[in-house]
Amino acid sequence: MKILFTKTIDPAVISKELGEDILVDCVEVIKTNPIKVKPFDLKNYSLIFTSAKGVNSFFKNGFKPNENFTAKNYNKIYCVGEKTKRELRKNGFGTFKMLKNADNLSKFIIAHCQHEKFLHFCGNIALDVLDENLPLQNISYKKVIIYNTEQINPLINEKYHVTVFFSPSGVRSFANRNSFDDTTLVSIGETTANELRKYTSNPILVSEGNNLMCVLKLIKKEILNKN
Repeated sequence: MKILFTKTIDPAVISKELGEDILVDCVEVIKTNPIKVKPFDLKNYSLIFTSAKGVNSFFKNGFKPNENFTAKNYNKIYCVGEKTKRELRKNGFGTFKMLKNADNLSKFIIAHCQHEKFLHFCGNIALDVLDENLPLQNISYKKVIIYNTEQINPLINEKYHVTVFFSPSGVRSFANRNSFDDTTLVSIGETTANELRKYTSNPILVSEGNNLMCVLKLIKKEILNKN
């Protein structure tokens, strides 16, 4: 069996979870570059991060949140996904609330955080879920672009039994020059799966968690153990 991962994955991690008999290729379909942003005062704002890259670029630019919840103007931090939460922890910060995807975060904010003001530190092609939903509820929301995502649009001539996707932008990059037919599609979470559904009506295996281990366990359970 041959599996294509649309980003670089450590071969040791793959072989440990899926075994030594699987042929694996990793092809990068997007690349990201941090943007220099002059740090500004975060006072009175709640902060949103929807990717680990957003967290990384935020701290590289020298932003300093105030997480002292006893202070009057401390910054609540909201994030999407476990990887984003781990990146915040690496930089010494916790999260007030972590949600599975941007849609769930949007619903939570609308239900519970009507009076907060939000800054969303993200990439240039971040999904518009928050941008579209929060202002409609008169919730103060602003994107701060701190990294660029560029589609590489590779042409992949090899045929694979399974193709694995990790982001909506990765799906779009792949779709520019390749077909989704004749391969089993695997997606990390529903947000990426929804992007895949724009290009194909083929079935999609969707991991419950937005992390690599959940994806690998899904492949093992639904594909390898059934062959």
